[in-house]
Amino acid sequence: MPGFVDWLQQDTAGLLTLSATGIAVLLLLIIRLRVEPFIALIVVGMLIALTAGIPVEELVGNAQDSGDSLLESGIGSTLGHIAAIVGLGSVLGSLLEASGGAQLLTRRLLRAFGERRAPLAMGLSGLVFGIPVFFDIGVFVLAPLVYVAARQSGRSILLYCLPLAAGLSVTHAFLPPHPGPVVAAGLLGVDLGWLILLGAVCALPAFAIAGVLFPAWIGKRIHLPVPDDMLATDEQDTDAGRPEPALGTVAFVIGLPMVLILGATFTSIALPETSPVRTALTFLGNPVVALTLAVLCASWLLGFRRGMSAQEVSSLTGASLKPLGMILLVVGAGGFFGEVLEATGVGDALAGSLQAVGLPMLVSAYVISAGLRIAQGSATVAIVTTGGIVAPLLAGADLSQPQLALIAIAIASGSIIASHVNDGGFWIISRYFGIPVAETLKTWTVLETLLSVVGFATAALLSALIG
Repeated sequence: MPGFVDWLQQDTAGLLTLSATGIAVLLLLIIRLRVEPFIALIVVGMLIALTAGIPVEELVGNAQDSGDSLLESGIGSTLGHIAAIVGLGSVLGSLLEASGGAQLLTRRLLRAFGERRAPLAMGLSGLVFGIPVFFDIGVFVLAPLVYVAARQSGRSILLYCLPLAAGLSVTHAFLPPHPGPVVAAGLLGVDLGWLILLGAVCALPAFAIAGVLFPAWIGKRIHLPVPDDMLATDEQDTDAGRPEPALGTVAFVIGLPMVLILGATFTSIALPETSPVRTALTFLGNPVVALTLAVLCASWLLGFRRGMSAQEVSSLTGASLKPLGMILLVVGAGGFFGEVLEATGVGDALAGSLQAVGLPMLVSAYVISAGLRIAQGSATVAIVTTGGIVAPLLAGADLSQPQLALIAIAIASGSIIASHVNDGGFWIISRYFGIPVAETLKTWTVLETLLSVVGFATAALLSALIG
C-alpha cells in the first residue's frame, strides 16, 4: 500500500488516474444510484483524499480542533462567499414575483412591441426578470402570459415560450446573484463587477441567436397549440386587491444592485485609494451590501407601501429561503471536493497535462464543465466540480480579473449545454408548455446548446482580444 500511495503522489499518471476514477465514481453515485449530489461529493472527496494518503487529521481534524481541516475549510470558505449573496437574491426575486412586477413588465413589453413582435417581448421579459429570479420561478410566474399571447395569435407556443426560457436561462447561467456564476466567481477569485459586465456581453449574443433567431425559425416548422388544461390558468393574479407597482419601481429594484456593484468595480480602477467617493462606492458596491439595500427597497416599495403587512413580507422571505438548502449543501460539498483535489496535487498534474496537449485554460474549463453537465444533468454540480478542478491550475497564473471572469463564464457556459432527460429544467419546459419529449429535444435541448456554444465563443473571442 505505501508503494501505491507513493505512486499516486509522485506520478502524474497516477494523480490523473485517481482524479478520473473519482469523477467516474461521483457520476455513478449521482446518475445510477441516485445519491444526493452533496453526499456524493463529500463521499468521493474523502475517498480520493484517503487513497492519496492525506492524513486523517488534515482531512477532518481531530476531536479538539477541526477548524483547519480540509472538510471544514473547503465547505466554509465556499459558502462564506456565496451564501448571503444567493439568499438575498432569492428574497429579492420573491418580492418581485409576489408583487406582480414580472407580469407588469411583460404586459408592458407585449403592449409596446405589439402582437407581431410578441415573441421578442417575451424574450426580453425573461432576460430582465431572469436577473433576480430563479429559472423555474420565472417560468411558473410568466407562463400564463405565454399562454395568452400564443392563444390570441393562434401561432405555435414555441414562438413565445422558447424566447422566454432563453432569457431566463442565460441570465441564470451568466449573471449574479444566481448560484452558478457566484460559485464560479468565488472558486476562481473573480470580482462580481467584472463578471456582471462580461457575463452580460457574452449573454446578449447568445440570447440573440438562441432566444430570438432560433425560436423564430423552429416555431414556423413545429406547430404546438396551447395545452387545453393551461387555458384556465392564464388570468391568475398573484397580488389581487393591491395597487399595481409602477414600472419604474420594478426597474429600480432590479437595477439597483447591478449599478452599485459595477460602480464599485470601475471606481476602483478610475479613482485613487484615498478618494472618499471610491471608499463609499466600495462599501455600497459590496455584493452583500448592494443586495441588502435592494431587498430593503423592495420590501418597502413593493411590500409595505402597497399594503403588505410585516407578517406577509416575513412569510415571503422565509418561503423564498427554504429551497436554497440543497443548493448551498451542493456548493459547500463542491468546495470541499475542490480542496481535496488541490491538496492531492491533482491540479498541478492536470495543469501539466493540459499544457502538454496544448489546450488553453478557457477551452479546458468549458470542455470539463460541458462533459460533467451532459453526464449528470445538474448545472450546479458541473460548475462546482469544474471550479474545484480548474482553480488550482490558476493559482500561479498571472491572469487579470477580466481573464478570470471569462474563464468563469466558460465554466458557466459548459454547465448549460445539451439539457436532456437527466435535467430538471428539461421536464419543466416539457410539462409546463405541453411540449412532447421528442419535440423538447429538438427545441429546448438545441436552444440550451446554442446558448452554451455562443456564450463560450464570445468569451473565447474576448479572451483572445484581451490576452
